[in-house]
Amino acid sequence: MEADIETRFDRIEAMLVALVERETAHKWYSTGQFAKTVGLAEFTVREHCRLGRLNAEKRRSGRGPHCTWVLSHQELQRYQQHGLLPRSP
Repeated sequence: MEADIETRFDRIEAMLVALVERETAHKWYSTGQFAKTVGLAEFTVREHCRLGRLNAEKRRSGRGPHCTWVLSHQELQRYQQHGLLPRSP
């Protein structure tokens, strides 16, 4: 009986940790984090960054000479409220 309570307690604790991680706002999001949050494929987010449909910055990632896109928390909120930026001519 006591082992069953401990198991249930461990499961509840793990679910709370996952919930807090999911709801915690970051200053900057990788394309993967942004995609997961808004329900898009990571490739799609990278393409929108490349085309200027999302406000993103290129930053060094520590993985050699290649930079990666990062998106701010403000951009996440803007996207959730207004969607993609218009296409540039």
